Amino acid sequence: MFDLGFSELMLIGIVALVVIGPERLPKVARTAGQWLGKLNRYVSQVKQDIDRDMKLEELRKMQQEMKDTAQRYEIMAGETKREIETVVEQETGQISRVMQAMSATDGGLSMQEWDKIKAEEAAAAATAQPALVSEASKANESVAQAAASVEIQAGPEAQASAPPTDTKIAG
Repeated sequence: MFDLGFSELMLIGIVALVVIGPERLPKVARTAGQWLGKLNRYVSQVKQDIDRDMKLEELRKMQQEMKDTAQRYEIMAGETKREIETVVEQETGQISRVMQAMSATDGGLSMQEWDKIKAEEAAAAATAQPALVSEASKANESVAQAAASVEIQAGPEAQASAPPTDTKIAG
């Protein structure tokens, strides 16, 4: 604060001794020391309050940043969930069409069996959404394998009832 050396303090002490007198000097010095102590404590307390307010403001900023980040992640999670649900619905629709086509042939599941499987998957979806995605992909793979085996087993009868393809007939 003030840059006082020993010689300056000595000069102040001698002047105070002459002006105040030797009887009252100890009492004045004690009072001056108490006032300086109170002043130092007050300055220290103000510094601590300022530091505390600065830290509190930093924490509030961090809290707001965390809330913003959490909201962004919630939005991203919601979008991802909707995308997954859309994909699952599309895959389920494709599986339904394949199962209907397979039930029309003699090698596929009956529609009653397919409806039962579908109901079980809906019940499982209500309990575990992530499990539905893996089940749909497994079901899609098994349907694709079943469709391939049906095409192999169906032979000329299924090909005759199938819609005509774009092939040229050599005449």
